[in-house]
Amino acid sequence: MSGGSLTLVLGGARSGKSRHAEGLVAEHSAPWLYLATGQAFDAEMEERIRHHRDRRDERWHTIDAPLDLCAALDAAPEGRPVLIDCLTLWLSNHMLAGHDVEAESERLCARLAAPRGPWVAVSNEVGLGIVPDNALARAFRDAQGRLNQRVAAVASGVLFMAAGLPMKLK
Repeated sequence: MSGGSLTLVLGGARSGKSRHAEGLVAEHSAPWLYLATGQAFDAEMEERIRHHRDRRDERWHTIDAPLDLCAALDAAPEGRPVLIDCLTLWLSNHMLAGHDVEAESERLCARLAAPRGPWVAVSNEVGLGIVPDNALARAFRDAQGRLNQRVAAVASGVLFMAAGLPMKLK
């Protein structure tokens, strides 16, 4: 991952995606930029965010970007290693806000297609389980699957995480 590249790290919940992605970014010279998409709407999410922050030291610069990842990526200095964690929360933020998810996904994928440094994006693979029992959950699963396919198409590398182990897909 030298120069402008995008690596997509996919996996299920607690598969080791974020930790592995942090390691990929840390292979490059600091400082590193962490674009955080999570929003603490409840105590559980506050704890998850705290857990992720506690793993990072002063070499990481965190930018909260729950909705406008394109602006955050545009503001990143040329050549700066960037970690986007995660596309799944970014997508759910847009769905909850009532935004046009397809248009936002298209805009983000166009930006990710031209990385200006070593960029790593984390995303959940949500389509491996049972069919969700409600329309919103099914719409989310489908939108997430389409987003993952679009990002994988523009990425130079794609990894799938299972049990903390990376499998190279692309």
